[in-house]
Amino acid sequence: MTKVIAMPGNPGIGEVAECVASPGYLRAAVDHGVDLTVVGPEAPLMEGVVDRFRDAGRAIFGPVAGAAQLEGSKIFSKNFFAKYSIPTARYRTAESLEEGLAALDDFTAPVVLKADGLAAGKGVVIAQSMDEARTTVRQFMAGELVGDAGRRLVIEEFLMGEEVSFIALADGENLVPLLPAQDHKAIFDGDRGPNTGGMGAYVDERILTAEQVETVMRTVMRPALEGMRREGSPFTGFLYAGLMMTADGPKTLEFNVRLGDPETQPILYRLRSDLAAVLHAGATGGLKDVVLDWAPEPSVAVVLAAAGYPGKVQTGDSITGIAAAEALGAKVFQAGTRWEGRDLVTSGGRVLAVTASGATLTEAITAAYRAAGEVRFDGMQYRKDIGKKGLKRW
Repeated sequence: MTKVIAMPGNPGIGEVAECVASPGYLRAAVDHGVDLTVVGPEAPLMEGVVDRFRDAGRAIFGPVAGAAQLEGSKIFSKNFFAKYSIPTARYRTAESLEEGLAALDDFTAPVVLKADGLAAGKGVVIAQSMDEARTTVRQFMAGELVGDAGRRLVIEEFLMGEEVSFIALADGENLVPLLPAQDHKAIFDGDRGPNTGGMGAYVDERILTAEQVETVMRTVMRPALEGMRREGSPFTGFLYAGLMMTADGPKTLEFNVRLGDPETQPILYRLRSDLAAVLHAGATGGLKDVVLDWAPEPSVAVVLAAAGYPGKVQTGDSITGIAAAEALGAKVFQAGTRWEGRDLVTSGGRVLAVTASGATLTEAITAAYRAAGEVRFDGMQYRKDIGKKGLKRW
């Protein structure tokens, strides 16, 4: 790899890549002579960007639109799970207020309500009472929570266990698992408050045993890959399973068709292999013999969010301290940032992900929070307990 181009990019990736504007992704790839395109966000995948690149004979890592439905529609994915015997929670679907309220009769609280469409990580509500569930169904169907994405619903049983993010690289026939990670979706410590897109994550081999990894591959990942092949949309790209590790084994909460945020930051922080070469192999059907090389130390990413997140956020605040944080050995990944003159300022809800590692999980947590303590912007908020639930395994 000699050059990285990002479209549209941000100040963070601009430190290592050329950020470009273009009338379209394919046009940009042609104009800049790009040998491999990697799709980050979900929306272009749903819109068929991979299909267009392949029709033009260009290498791209990501699923075609037919396979991207695994993330684009919760109803599609749950029915897919049922069809291919992928373990998941018992569920009902609803496409009207009447169906949604009637479906609740099959469940007891707590009950999980999921918007069918894309909702930027905010489309899941765990109702603690049936009254709350009925109110939430009405709000979803009225478009009050996530707009049109919530006018069709999945209603499912609440599963007890520990959540795990399990991501694998797929080339249509082969899977290469990445390290397991654990996200922290609630806004406040102790998993309290509304769900967000993720307030931090950690990566540690102790999250899953080797036997559990093989169970996930056998019962979830390989059936999904084979199922998509049978559906006529062989899956290439990042296949992300959100799992609940229950007393009855892993059950699938959802699939994403891209790298997860913030899990990606601590996962890739530990990767020693040449990422570009690996992803090119994935885009060209060459993952069969790929073996990934990982740094052994646990890693932790702490998300620094703007005031008001996950609701209406405050933006335009000056950010300082990134260089000081990275001087301590951390990597500060930028998300909601932009340049305002010579000042780096906030431009979104989740602003930064401060990522570090250590010889033990405790040391990794300490390193990440020490670096996060160097960063400042008005209204900055972050959880203080990222990674701590993993300490019981040490």
